Amino acid sequence: MNFSYPPVEKLKGKNIIDLLFSQGKSVAKYPLRLVYVPIVTDDQQKIKIGVSVPKKHFKKAVDRNYYKRVLRECYRQNKHLLIDNLTEPHAFMLLYQSKERLTFEELFALTKELFLKFASQKNQNPKR
Repeated sequence: MNFSYPPVEKLKGKNIIDLLFSQGKSVAKYPLRLVYVPIVTDDQQKIKIGVSVPKKHFKKAVDRNYYKRVLRECYRQNKHLLIDNLTEPHAFMLLYQSKERLTFEELFALTKELFLKFASQKNQNPKR
């Protein structure tokens, strides 16, 4: 398994992000939420993902950037849980929705649980 996070996996483009938040479904494992939607892509990537930490909860950019780095690292190490359960390309947004300041280990465990929850939901509803 390739544990990299190449630029082609990064979620970019206003159209896909708008589609994600208008038609996307979500899975939550507090304080994380994963919003996803199937997409059509030109490249062979099965996944495009972005991370978001709201300014409402973390006023300082240093704190927001720290949690975005941590979420990207958690995704990078657990992305096989998402990719193994996808049959078509998807766009994802990983959101941190709390004022709590969790450690890397806690976020890593929550991310893994969230991805497993997504996988079980996808397996129960394969046509969605």
